Amino acid sequence: MSDGKNTDLDAIMHRLLETDAYLKPYGGMQRERLERLRSTEERLTGNEMPLSDFALGYRYYGLHFEKEKWVFREWAPNAEAVFIVGDFTGWEEDPAYALQKDVASGEWEIWLDPEVLSHGDLYRLRVHWHGRSGDRIPSYATRVVQDPDTQIFNAQVWSPTQPYQWRVTDFTVPAAPLYIYEAHVGMAQEEEKVGTYTEFVETVLPRIKKAGYNVLQLMAVQEHPYYGSFGYQVSNFFAPSSRFGTPEELKSLVDAAHEAGLAVIMDIVHSHAVSNEVEGLSRLDGTTYQYFHGGERGTHHAWGSRLFDYGKIQVLHFLLSNCRYWLDEYGFDGFRFDGITSMLYLHHGIGKAFVSYDDYFDDSVDLDALVYLGLANKLAKQVRPDAISIAEDMSGMPALALPLDEGGLGFDYRFAMGVPDYWIRVIKEYRDEDWPMGNLWHELTNRRKEEKTISYAESHDQALVGDQTLIFRLAGSRMYDHMHKEDPDMDVDRAIALHKMIRLMTLATAGHGYLNFMGNEFGHPEWIDFPREKNQWSLRYARRQWSLVDNSDLKYQYLGVFDRQMIDIAKKIGVPGEPGPNLLYLNERDNVVAFERNRHVFVFNFHPAASFTDYPIAAPPGKYQLLFDSEDSVFGGYSRLTPKNVHFTMKDHATGDNFLQLYLPTRTAMILSPEE
Repeated sequence: MSDGKNTDLDAIMHRLLETDAYLKPYGGMQRERLERLRSTEERLTGNEMPLSDFALGYRYYGLHFEKEKWVFREWAPNAEAVFIVGDFTGWEEDPAYALQKDVASGEWEIWLDPEVLSHGDLYRLRVHWHGRSGDRIPSYATRVVQDPDTQIFNAQVWSPTQPYQWRVTDFTVPAAPLYIYEAHVGMAQEEEKVGTYTEFVETVLPRIKKAGYNVLQLMAVQEHPYYGSFGYQVSNFFAPSSRFGTPEELKSLVDAAHEAGLAVIMDIVHSHAVSNEVEGLSRLDGTTYQYFHGGERGTHHAWGSRLFDYGKIQVLHFLLSNCRYWLDEYGFDGFRFDGITSMLYLHHGIGKAFVSYDDYFDDSVDLDALVYLGLANKLAKQVRPDAISIAEDMSGMPALALPLDEGGLGFDYRFAMGVPDYWIRVIKEYRDEDWPMGNLWHELTNRRKEEKTISYAESHDQALVGDQTLIFRLAGSRMYDHMHKEDPDMDVDRAIALHKMIRLMTLATAGHGYLNFMGNEFGHPEWIDFPREKNQWSLRYARRQWSLVDNSDLKYQYLGVFDRQMIDIAKKIGVPGEPGPNLLYLNERDNVVAFERNRHVFVFNFHPAASFTDYPIAAPPGKYQLLFDSEDSVFGGYSRLTPKNVHFTMKDHATGDNFLQLYLPTRTAMILSPEE
């Protein structure tokens, strides 16, 4: 490394260690990681091109129409013979369709006359190795379909006469804060079936826009053989799931979201791959170690999947090209990288408690995976400077969400994964009157101030069968019979009140973004259970019952209206974002907590039985008006507070402190707005 680069790295390390003093004992190791990232990029690009040009493998490999002919290329270094088979060969090997190998590179290639293949034709590879053979779907296949009768997957020629014409060509990602709506296209409809991209545009996208969210996070985009994997067991990394529709229909979904002002990010799964050998990458060229680690290290035993070898140039080429492909071809505005913890550590975070910085710098860290993530983030910014990059990491790896030029891995945001876990713990382990307000405040606000975070009360994880959503933990089976608005029920009333308070407090204390999983905003009553043998392949629970929130006779409407107005208020007062929340008052005995953010005062009375009159809450001096409260009757409350009521601070002459005297009804949250 040249002296200039050393000087630059010295400056970066100085800034990093000033930012996070806990990193100082590990400064040498952190510097080595940054050097490794730089040297790897140099190895990939040869200092002759930007990383974004290196990541154009999807334009070379796979099936393309070039020079008035079809050309197909595949990297399969261990294969001894490769044939393309399909409708046009009667699914039999034909010497005329044998690929030619470049021994030095391990690449196979074939050129075909234009009349050989047509739009919609099905095909596969037949690969031979060491006396064995097997059918494989090409690694760079951009369209993979399943036969409804045989259930067999095949690659499909996708070359429509008219390329998709984008309606929005100049979309830019909304400025922070982010209000993210996490959704799954297949289960987004109410009918007991697999939904489509088109149905999502028609029936769900308008709901998201009306609810006020500005980012759509799509799950299960990449093709996956098993629907019940929720999209996290990917087989074909460049193919959008065909069970939801065509590539053009997915592009139209992204286009429609952009027209509605929503950015669209996708769950990208680069932490592992499905172990299927015909549909996936496993043993594509006859070896178990082509894309993955060989031996035990190549298998994730908890997930039953294969683990990438991020130290191989060809694997980096494949994954980085995959990132660029989704940005280029489908207009996605960024990624939520799934399973970061599993990638970063050889133990995958299983059974591991991360209790000190030692855990981030021991021999369990996969440095190749760490480098890959840094490269992926750099690539995304080169292609789309406004691209969003979010890390799903439960370990708390420091500097993960710091820019690369500040010594980090370049993620824009990280999920505050401890927040939903702590809410569940509080609900399960404590009586309502014993909620530990101090610990709760700590968990909601405990984050590195230099890194941007996204908080959520619950995501899809809490909605899966075997777990419980917040509303179901709070109301239990009472939801099934007591959600009519004319049916007073103390258990349901408790659940609705706490559901509103939990979500408002999570949003109000969030660092820089807030996430909600579809349907949770109105307290969807059913868990998620995809069709499988144990439920007789039923789609009953793999859907969202929008009719519940639309029904004016049911209480779900109250939660839906609350969420919509909560997001609207949050936007107006600039929450979340900088500055963060400032604690004003906390009383463990009374279950009361109050804090200030952007000059607004948030007050929560979680007590299950006690309402307080003339309750003193410390506050900056001034005049405040009630802006928003969970007690409003439109939210299913009892309207115990006077709308737009004005309060003036008073001064404690003994201490000189300023405070408000407020009426705090039981299980109520409020926002007070400062007035000039």
